[in-house]
Amino acid sequence: MKQLTIQVPDKKYPFFIELVDNLGFKKIETEDEPTKEQILKGISEAVEEVKQIKAGKKKAVLLKDFLNEL
Repeated sequence: MKQLTIQVPDKKYPFFIELVDNLGFKKIETEDEPTKEQILKGISEAVEEVKQIKAGKKKAVLLKDFLNEL
């Protein structure tokens, strides 16, 4: 099976999904780009986590352990 990545303008997205769905393909995966608010929330959460680690309220994870989880 082949995989295809297509960027579709927001206003054409509903039409495109309906079209692809009607073609009878087995699987459609959608991936939306994060909004500005989502990005800022993620950064804010990361900064808070670093503050907790520095204050000793949370334990840091070793880089090798983090990479092993991937």
